[in-house]
Amino acid sequence: MDHIPHHRPARHDVDREAMPPVAMVIALFTFMSFAVLDTGAKYLVTAGYAAIFVVWCRFFGHAVIAFIIFQGWRRADMYRMKNAPLQILRGLLLPATTLFNFLALRELQLAQTISIFLSVPMLVTALAGPLLGEWAGPRRWAAIMVGFVGVLIVVRPGTDVFSLSIIWSILATITYSLYSILTRNLAMQESQSSLVFYSCIFATLLMAPPAFVYGQMPSSVLDFALLASLGALGMGGHVLLVKASRLASASKVAPFVYSQLLWMTALGFIVFGDVPDGWTMLGAAIICLSGIYIMNRERLIARREARLGSAN
Repeated sequence: MDHIPHHRPARHDVDREAMPPVAMVIALFTFMSFAVLDTGAKYLVTAGYAAIFVVWCRFFGHAVIAFIIFQGWRRADMYRMKNAPLQILRGLLLPATTLFNFLALRELQLAQTISIFLSVPMLVTALAGPLLGEWAGPRRWAAIMVGFVGVLIVVRPGTDVFSLSIIWSILATITYSLYSILTRNLAMQESQSSLVFYSCIFATLLMAPPAFVYGQMPSSVLDFALLASLGALGMGGHVLLVKASRLASASKVAPFVYSQLLWMTALGFIVFGDVPDGWTMLGAAIICLSGIYIMNRERLIARREARLGSAN
């Protein structure tokens, strides 16, 4: 799950305009592609494929497609790193996130993992203060606390629901939050092509040895197709997200990430027969509402700062 829109300044030239219908459709298909990716990954890891092998296939496909799309044979900026230590750390956090998520998917329902993962915007807002100096105000901190209550409802520590798989999902949320913060930090320093390329090439190289040790030949055409499609779904989702963000402001696209809860719940039922319990849905609803409030609050703050800047 490397797909929750990163916090970035809203595009004020389109922020007051209605969101074009085509942008809505693209945003919905963006997060549907990510939901299909996780569904395919869950199918593969529950079928017995090693999680690290599935992760490697996902990033290998992503790296190949990124190399072709960005024409890596002629783009020197794709290989240039202005801040190599942070680029490397960022490139390690993303595969760690995916590995933790795929490990969680072996036991958890899709609705459970996405419910926990949707707390990323709240965690990023909380961590942005000490790490980036972007301190949240009392209203956003109140929303963070409410969202944390929602997470507790989903994971229910001290009950039979809380398990190692829940811990894997929480770790995926933490590592992706750190990845998002590093992305914000590097976005003004590095080229887009290098950020995309290095986020998948490090994973491909790092995980190649254990993937070849624990990997296995696909046992069916369906398994082969799913393994081959993971990278395309991941890269395709990112391409659609960029397209939607060009048609509408980031503040309008970002809330569509919560549509993934609907996609994941539907796919979990259709493919695996999973029906999330009432507590999971209650916790997910609280997390979604808290996240949407935080996004809206940050949009209003960005607008106010832009007005003050133009007045000066």
